[in-house]
Amino acid sequence: MQNNSDKTYQASDIKVLKGLEAVRMRPGMYIGSTGPRGLHHLIWEIVDNAIDEAANGYADEISITIKKDGSCEVADNGRGIPVDIHPELKVSAVEVVYTQLHAGGKFDDKNYAYSGGLHGVGASVVNALSCWLQVDVYTDFCHWRQRYESLPDPKTGKIDPGKPTGPLEKIGNTRKRGTVVNFMPDPEVFETVEFSGSTVRRRVRELAYLNAGIKFTFTDERSKESEVFCFNGGLADFVRYLNEDKATVGDMITFEGKKDGVILRCAMQYTDSYNENLVSYVNNVPTAEGGTHEQGFKAALTKAFNDYARKIGARKEKDNNLAGEDFREGLTCVIACNVKKPQFEGQTKGRLGNTEVRPIVESIAGEELSVYLDDLKNQSAAQNIIEKAVKAANVREAARKARDVAREKNRLEAAPLVGKLSACTGRHPEENELFIVEGDSAGGSAKQGRDRHMQAILPLRGKPLNVEKKRIDQVLANEEFRSLITALGTGIGEDFDLSRLKYYKVIILSDADQDGAHIRAILLTFFFRYMKSLVTEGHVYIGLPPLYRASKGDANIYCYDDKELSQAAKTLGKGYQVQRYKGLGEMNPEQLWETTMNPADRKLVQVTIEDAAEADRMVTVLMGDKVEPRRDYIAANADFNREDNFEAKNDTYEG
Repeated sequence: MQNNSDKTYQASDIKVLKGLEAVRMRPGMYIGSTGPRGLHHLIWEIVDNAIDEAANGYADEISITIKKDGSCEVADNGRGIPVDIHPELKVSAVEVVYTQLHAGGKFDDKNYAYSGGLHGVGASVVNALSCWLQVDVYTDFCHWRQRYESLPDPKTGKIDPGKPTGPLEKIGNTRKRGTVVNFMPDPEVFETVEFSGSTVRRRVRELAYLNAGIKFTFTDERSKESEVFCFNGGLADFVRYLNEDKATVGDMITFEGKKDGVILRCAMQYTDSYNENLVSYVNNVPTAEGGTHEQGFKAALTKAFNDYARKIGARKEKDNNLAGEDFREGLTCVIACNVKKPQFEGQTKGRLGNTEVRPIVESIAGEELSVYLDDLKNQSAAQNIIEKAVKAANVREAARKARDVAREKNRLEAAPLVGKLSACTGRHPEENELFIVEGDSAGGSAKQGRDRHMQAILPLRGKPLNVEKKRIDQVLANEEFRSLITALGTGIGEDFDLSRLKYYKVIILSDADQDGAHIRAILLTFFFRYMKSLVTEGHVYIGLPPLYRASKGDANIYCYDDKELSQAAKTLGKGYQVQRYKGLGEMNPEQLWETTMNPADRKLVQVTIEDAAEADRMVTVLMGDKVEPRRDYIAANADFNREDNFEAKNDTYEG
């Protein structure tokens, strides 16, 4: 054991971070990450403040602009941040908001009854993580401005974040009202400081649906694109948007209620799909991981429809109640809650934790759904929903029996996987990887070239089933997916348990052609529909094999696109040879290991879900029955230049 008796621990060892230093030291604590997700989180923190003004009745226009220089500007026509002097800190309220953590007007409900921001942290965090930030306030017929910069301290050389370049300054008189914030993310903090226009546009559209009647304008000066979003139908318009490429069943169901300070708004409509699409928000914040509000809504939906099924005789006294998943099959639903003091789990706010919200939402939704079901004009639609749920229950029961049989068979004999799955010897799932490989030929090379301790290989024989068009019993009947489910060990659907995952990296390895892309899409659709947590928790990856091998003598350079091939040609000089890989099967085991499987050199794209609602819609467009939306999307967006389609770093890229 090392002798540390000569080391002292004194008061001078205790580090005190002043002002905004804590944010610079641990940015992930405040914005989740320093990757693309964290970068865009800066925009949403400022936008949240503007929406809080609108949601509480003080503004009706919000604009978000990505400037040519890469900065972002957010403007609203609200009251403007207070400009008077803070009684304790003796500086303007504007300066307090942008330089002090835990300072703001959202700690009580005096000014904002409902707020989705970081409660006094958001504005100052954005300032701390920016090279510069400028705020213009238009209030009481005056225009005020203050600028902040993150500059090295002249004595220590350390960055002193978010310091005012001067006091709040009066620029002139104006009839304009509101707040305009312009900021430039700091490249010293973020992996990239280039905002994605498509990401921002999607979120702005979503916010326009959630805030009916508020005019949102998104402008990208880099591409000279501008679009205005304003939806008077609110959540109902949102559901129509999500269902526009699906065949709907019955009319839209909408309701709103308030109880004990909680407001619930809901829009829902059934489709002929077999998949559920429930999207939820709290104070405009997307809750992709659900929470107590979702739990309350699901419980109310299940009880209301079960009660109605018994009332009309669709379920007899001896029959068991139908399960919640039966009533949610084919349902597209958006629920939006307003909660005065939301408790989000984690700074990225993926799940609502307020325990008191569940019974309130359950009560509101239960009462509203009962009113809908009791209305005579809705009887036909309600009976159709019950009939659909009964069919879903019959299929679910058949699928359960099939799973039980499969489990018993797998327990007695592992025959379905013998000769197919080549398992690894490692006993630690967090270190293990499963490669899903297209074709027996490539599977054979992968088996020979792999690291047997940590890498397992599952070859696919032919294209798997497109699960977007199938029920769960049909999915379980497919040999390829049965093998995959058994290999992963998690179960699927309602039985899915991430804690049983045998491989923490699940890597799709297919050819760089149209068939390979189709197989990737099918597998990703399966994971999204039946193992969504596998994706949201970051376990799914796409392997990127090279397109070319340029060689001259003993020198080999693997190239992933035409630009790299051109660079390799310059490096090797005249007399080089090029091999174009048409498929993984053309690589020998050593080449496959060097380029695609060796953790030190390979390129992987980590699959993530930034926007659950949009992800569901795109899966429907690309994998659903309707041809025209798919053709239109491909015509508008397809770019077969591989360099633009994939960005990757060795094992670390979040795409």
